[in-house]
Amino acid sequence: MKKRLMFVITMVMVFALLAACSSGESNSEQSASNGSSAEGTGKKMKIALVLPEEIGVNQFFVQMDEGFQKAGKEFGVETKTIQSSDPTAFEQNMRATVAEDYDLIITATFQAEDVLKQVAEENPDKSFAIIDTSVDLPNVRSVGFREYEASYLLGAAAGLATKTNVVGMVAAQDVPLLKKYSEGFKEGLASVNPKAKFLIGYVGSFNDPAKAKELALVQYGQGADFVAGASATSDLGVFEAAKEKNLYTSGQDTDRTVEDPDHVVLSQLKGTDAVAYETVKDFVDGNFKFGSTAYGLKEKGVGLTFVTTDSTSKLSPFIGEDVITRVKKISDDIIAGKIVVKDPLAQK
Repeated sequence: MKKRLMFVITMVMVFALLAACSSGESNSEQSASNGSSAEGTGKKMKIALVLPEEIGVNQFFVQMDEGFQKAGKEFGVETKTIQSSDPTAFEQNMRATVAEDYDLIITATFQAEDVLKQVAEENPDKSFAIIDTSVDLPNVRSVGFREYEASYLLGAAAGLATKTNVVGMVAAQDVPLLKKYSEGFKEGLASVNPKAKFLIGYVGSFNDPAKAKELALVQYGQGADFVAGASATSDLGVFEAAKEKNLYTSGQDTDRTVEDPDHVVLSQLKGTDAVAYETVKDFVDGNFKFGSTAYGLKEKGVGLTFVTTDSTSKLSPFIGEDVITRVKKISDDIIAGKIVVKDPLAQK
């Protein structure tokens, strides 16, 4: 009886040991599948996207967040997007992510520059990235765009399509960054139609559709049959003006033609989603480098609907296939280096 009891006890212990080993293997596999670890510690890597304003309907931020979240899911990284209601909240959010020990902190636009400089200098051992502008610090990766290449294409398309020889642009603010839009547009316009007149108005804000509409109506009243929108959320007002006057406009960042293809006939594209995705990917893969880099037509970081990227919208007769064919040739020449579009922000 004792021998039988000892045998039963022994077998119970054996089964318990096997179960423990099996459980340990299962936990180990689960941990590996949860994603990349931070600096080899076994902790899940944490990356934050801290925006200087609220996303709202701003396509620039909408698609950036989409690319960021996509990368987080694909690479098993813990991601967090933090929106800011004002500059004070933005600084608090940046400092909070440092305190919470995020492995990489990403932000965006010139609005974030001053705070990033201060926080990054105070935390030299932390890794930061900024999209759409440049901050020259040893622990910051700056990712910019050669928007002027896509603006050149947009200006060329407008110059070839206009029937009145007057085209315009409504820009958000008269700041250096937006020169990459207006100057590139002017250069492209002049390259195909040197007789065309260029009008420009500044909203003074990225989020004032009423003011943008007013400026667009003034330009249409001055004979423009095409007014490009370059004012972020304010572009909604430009779109309203085009519809009201049955004239033509273009959007920014994503394919805005889908919203009103009869009047929003082109869209200058900017791959903030791809840049956010690649930034996370590089960090996870160990290919993350500090310093500055820029995405243009060649890298498919910028583009123009119907020219570099297909659209689900029907091409407007105002633009037409002949114009698209000619602008595609211009795009190819820029990529090949046969046409060099000047960077308006480059030191002369």
